[in-house]
Amino acid sequence: MRATIAGVRYLLIALFLLLLFLSGAASAQGAQGQAQETQAQRQQTQPGNNAPVWRDARSGKEGYTTVKGRETGVLIQTEGQTWRTLRNGPITFYGGWLVVLVLITLVVFYKGRGPIGLHSPLSGKMIERFSSFERMAHWTMAISFCILALSGLAMLFGKHVLLPLIGHTLFGWLATLVKNLHNFVGPVFMFSILVFVATFIRDNFPRAYDFNWLIKGGGVISGEVVPAGRFNAGEKMWFWGGVIGMGTISSVSGLVLDFPNFDQSRSLMMLANIVHVIAAILFIVWSFTHIYLGTVGMTGAYEGMRSGYVDETWAREHAQYWYDDVKAGRRELPSGASGAAAAASAPPQVQH
Repeated sequence: MRATIAGVRYLLIALFLLLLFLSGAASAQGAQGQAQETQAQRQQTQPGNNAPVWRDARSGKEGYTTVKGRETGVLIQTEGQTWRTLRNGPITFYGGWLVVLVLITLVVFYKGRGPIGLHSPLSGKMIERFSSFERMAHWTMAISFCILALSGLAMLFGKHVLLPLIGHTLFGWLATLVKNLHNFVGPVFMFSILVFVATFIRDNFPRAYDFNWLIKGGGVISGEVVPAGRFNAGEKMWFWGGVIGMGTISSVSGLVLDFPNFDQSRSLMMLANIVHVIAAILFIVWSFTHIYLGTVGMTGAYEGMRSGYVDETWAREHAQYWYDDVKAGRRELPSGASGAAAAASAPPQVQH
């Protein structure tokens, strides 16, 4: 008797599952039939607006157009959605937080460490560190870089940060302004990089003593005076990795974007944009450390690039090997003048 009841129970369960399956299949078939009917009706009323037409449009096949050029016959390029997702998604999100976190880190470091000062009193004797031409090459690159950095950040993060604050009208004017500034200042920056590299490459080749400087971190944390050449290992890393490395990547990708009339494809333009944005963000956040140490982070550094002269105590502590060579007559001062002539023309008390 129990076996009979159990058998009936299993039969009922099987019948129930079968009914569910048949019901689902019927619903799916009905939905498919309804979709086909909808597409058939749309084919009559809107012959260019149905699934088969859009699938064909998104396939990337080359169609016919009277406009001649690369990919002009392709109506929709599906890779564009991938580019938009990357650019407005992880690149903007993580890039924005990277900029913020590096700035916060520098502020915290400055509050905790303070500026890097001198271990000995100022001597009152000045020595030429940069010639007029060298300072011109540096400031041309620095100013054009700052314009590009600020305008680039405004274009990348403006709609998230500035638009809610200033509104659509003012933001529209600002976006147009920074876009044109970015496009026209870019070539100036590229040319300034070439001049800067040609001017300073001699003193930026790695030397054996640079490894000792890196191991000791330049004495930034310990406070130790670590000997260096005219430029220390950190400045040399910025020269090769930042100015030359990131500068070249940003410049080449920027040229692709700046001159779209050179018949490049849309896929190349989108790739160049992604590369340009990533390289520019890394370039900018790296520059924060250079700007920090060249201004408030190191006593006397800004005055040296502004006037071209530093106190001999500063030169002895931050560029000892270069200072010793100049004093021993093994190399000339940047302007080519003798030490006595340069000291006589040095501006008084440029250190603070």
